[in-house]
Amino acid sequence: MDSISSYTVLNNGVKMPWLGLGVYKSKEGEEVENAVKTALKIGYRSIDTAALYENERGVGKAIRDSGIPREEIFVTTKVWNDRHGYDSTLNAFEESRKKLGLEYIDLYLIHWPVPEKFKETWRALEKLYSDGLVRAIGVSNFQIHHLEELMESCEVKPAVNQVEFHPLLTQKKLLVFCKEHNIQMEAWAPLMRGGVLDAPIIKKIAEKYGKTPAQVVLRWDLQHGVVTIPKSVREERIKENSDIFDFQLTSEEMGQIDSLNQDKRTGPDPDVFVEQWR
Repeated sequence: MDSISSYTVLNNGVKMPWLGLGVYKSKEGEEVENAVKTALKIGYRSIDTAALYENERGVGKAIRDSGIPREEIFVTTKVWNDRHGYDSTLNAFEESRKKLGLEYIDLYLIHWPVPEKFKETWRALEKLYSDGLVRAIGVSNFQIHHLEELMESCEVKPAVNQVEFHPLLTQKKLLVFCKEHNIQMEAWAPLMRGGVLDAPIIKKIAEKYGKTPAQVVLRWDLQHGVVTIPKSVREERIKENSDIFDFQLTSEEMGQIDSLNQDKRTGPDPDVFVEQWR
């Protein structure tokens, strides 16, 4: 983890950058295109989108316009809750792939664990994987019991679990479980949408290293072995978020930040949110 080009190796051997750009709520068109182009110019090589975000076309256009070889860019997208099911998921994937304008997707995720449906949806992801249309498959917002249920019958184990993760929601049990089962954990909302940046201990650590509170939190992610995808559309912030590879937090500082945990979410509780999609 010593440069923006550093990567982790997923359980199927695929390389995934530790740092990526999230594009949640980045507007389709010029806004998302400029954000992706900026990130790629700075050195980012991972872009995370989803069907729900309605900006896959802009992401794909920016990737093509960048001039960077396709194989050097790691692209993630996700199937939304209303498209669960085998055939529906295959169709949803093809829609996303066409919007992105790509021959394959690097990582395809189940966005939320819709009860009684996500196992059938996973079968579709396994089909896409076996057909070579995706390089890796995974899940998002899955808790331990969801992962256990999925792994009871899956042929391909999830490579990634993307969840809300930040100093006020450290999800320690889930992180340990994922590490034990060689599932790469990935953080969405790593900065809690700015909600953790005023914590005195984070500010103090930031002053010590001459960094911003956001940079300290993103470094904390990496040192926990968690891939992180901070979202921004501002060039200066995208650049700032990438400047996290020239310092290292001590074990004491990691523990101090861990101690901020309140099990506090900015997004919904997966077990509550998905009930409406049964």
